[in-house]
Amino acid sequence: MAAAGLSVTVTHSERGLRKSDGVSGFGHVPSRSVCPCVRLASGSVGSGNEKHDLQVIPQEGCSEPIVQDLAQVVEEATGVPLPFQKLIFKGKSLKEMETPLSALGIQNGCRVMLIGKKNSPEEEAELKKLKDLEKSVEKIADQLEELRKELTGIQQGFLAKDLQAEALCKLNRRVKAIIEQFMKILEEIDTLVLPENFKDSRMKRKGLVKKIQAFLAACDTVEQSICQETERLQSTNLALAD
Repeated sequence: MAAAGLSVTVTHSERGLRKSDGVSGFGHVPSRSVCPCVRLASGSVGSGNEKHDLQVIPQEGCSEPIVQDLAQVVEEATGVPLPFQKLIFKGKSLKEMETPLSALGIQNGCRVMLIGKKNSPEEEAELKKLKDLEKSVEKIADQLEELRKELTGIQQGFLAKDLQAEALCKLNRRVKAIIEQFMKILEEIDTLVLPENFKDSRMKRKGLVKKIQAFLAACDTVEQSICQETERLQSTNLALAD
């Protein structure tokens, strides 16, 4: 059974709430144009005077949308980065990203507000570069995962003994190539000049660097395993020769 999506209507305001908006702490959000509808069937996200119809799709393996799904779709539609969004429902901020929307009572006729500023065009350009690099990192990570599966197959004896030495040699060359690709991306990231006020870009860069460092650590582990398996195979062959 396919997971149910959710169509959302949100109004975007780049300023904070004022007392005149009728919201104080966790008070009631009045029914007025600044507070949009959230519907299960149809709706939109408003950005200033514009509105965008959005479909919030649950993550793979989930039966219904969560707050993070809503926030990601809102980011794509409005340009307000997820870390700087403030989504408000009935006067309460939607802070728990893993909470199902239904658990918050978000359904037909409910009202949600988005507060947050868009990035400047200059920062958006830098963010696009980082997102493109992130996609490249994910593709390289897929190569690493495939390599690990092949190594596990050798370790578990799924490859004929007489073919293992050559296979391990190829795996060693491939893991070195993967490391080189990760290092090149780190070098590209290092060339990006991000001003202090490009907070979203700087946060994105920091997260991407940490992700690459984790993959490089995984590469080191795989490389060590290949060396150990090669040494074990050589020792076995020498013992058989004697």
